[in-house]
Amino acid sequence: MVANADQLQKALEDQNVNKDGILFKIRFDPRVTRVGKILRRYSLDELPQVFNVLLGEMSFIGPRPLPLRDVEKFEPHHHIRHEVLPGITGLWQISGRSDIQNFDDVLKLDIQYIEQWSIWLDLKIFLKTILVVFSRSGAY
Repeated sequence: MVANADQLQKALEDQNVNKDGILFKIRFDPRVTRVGKILRRYSLDELPQVFNVLLGEMSFIGPRPLPLRDVEKFEPHHHIRHEVLPGITGLWQISGRSDIQNFDDVLKLDIQYIEQWSIWLDLKIFLKTILVVFSRSGAY
């Protein structure tokens, strides 16, 4: 991202592809540098989060942490996703990533993960994450 990405985001809000406005995503984000586009395309921008996992602040699998801009738009029932450690990957990432354009759909996947958690579900998500990353689907 460019240095002043937060300030530029305010000017780009009208281009947000997410219908409810909670998540912010635009297809060709001008704030992303050329190197950043490559890192995102291959999900290499997620690698530093492994340090957060090692520090116990995150899990490999779980609901994705969101920027404060998004969390500030939450309704009270949205905060259920904060009841578990955030993860680098999860059901949202293997079920469509950036192609999911409605936060309620993301929330349903997060609740499904929380309610149905098992080591087998984590293993399934991990294996499907590898496929999603190599196919580069929904990565932008």
